[in-house]
Amino acid sequence: MRVMLRAHIDTPAGNEAIKTGALPQAMKKLMDKLKPEAAYFGPSEGVRTCWIVFDMQDSAEMPPLFEDLFAELNAEIEVSPVMNADDLAKGLSQLQSARG
Repeated sequence: MRVMLRAHIDTPAGNEAIKTGALPQAMKKLMDKLKPEAAYFGPSEGVRTCWIVFDMQDSAEMPPLFEDLFAELNAEIEVSPVMNADDLAKGLSQLQSARG
């Protein structure tokens, strides 16, 4: 299932990770694990944030995928199912055919 991760990175933890060089390493490690369809980075709600769209086969993948964000960057994380335009069109066509 296509999902979007939104991670707010704690400012003091992020500042320290930048000083030590750990932030780029953490992001590379995360990208290598997730193999994302898309990834974006910028400020949101006043903190460093990343939005990453990737395929997750099983919710049991969450602990090994996200624990480093919690432990190393004190991140606040949300994961939500999302659709692209093709998925939406497919879903809407199924909805119309189900209504007859």
